[in-house]
Amino acid sequence: MQKSIAGLHINYEVAGVGDDLLLLHGWGVDSAVMQPMQAHFSERMRVTALDLPGFGQSETPAQPWSIYDYADFVEAAIRELGLVCPVILGHSFGGRIAIILGSRHIGKKLIFTDAAGIKPHRSVGYYLRVYSYKAAKKVMCLPGLKAYREKALDFWRKNNPSSDYAAAQGVMRQIFVNVVNEDLRSLLPSVSAPTLLIWGADDAATPLSDGQLMEKLIPDAGLVVFDHCGHYSFLDDPPRFYAVADYFLTHP
Repeated sequence: MQKSIAGLHINYEVAGVGDDLLLLHGWGVDSAVMQPMQAHFSERMRVTALDLPGFGQSETPAQPWSIYDYADFVEAAIRELGLVCPVILGHSFGGRIAIILGSRHIGKKLIFTDAAGIKPHRSVGYYLRVYSYKAAKKVMCLPGLKAYREKALDFWRKNNPSSDYAAAQGVMRQIFVNVVNEDLRSLLPSVSAPTLLIWGADDAATPLSDGQLMEKLIPDAGLVVFDHCGHYSFLDDPPRFYAVADYFLTHP
């Protein structure tokens, strides 16, 4: 289905009846990755899955949004789609949005699965890559080299940055930079809704230490760790994921 929300054409799917559950996907994918969840939870809830702006079949923002712009958008979507005090489930990038919404006391319950939001400690290698890129930009502005600047920098980006940055196009590259540089840990103590944290022990993108910090800082949070699972713990171990999530959803 398509609907205009906050001035953008947005793709979304709704399945089931009952209390509302909103699914927010991670970076670089779209609501299709949440379809198994939607099929499972729609047996007893009304489940809405969005393609967030810039992903899937949803329109890309004209300007480089921040993570707070995405949270404002989801607030608008909740109103426009008539969701009533929904449970919000966010994976990775979607977890970032859910943290902000939770700090605004939006959402009856929250589920963060391998959620982003804690700015990582950078390695020496990371800073070497960043500063080499900045140096390359200056060098390529020298007379005689400007004509080759974009091609050379694009080659550097493809061989040095994260795969998420390399895959992003146009304004989404600046959005990615904006998003990953936001540290949301100061918001966590303001999240008042009951919060379930589900984490893969082997998650390399958002390490388990992030989940442990979130459990410590969110007043009403519990962390469940899945051994031998990575960043997509809900796909790595679906039976356990649904058993844990169902218990959380059906108990006070």
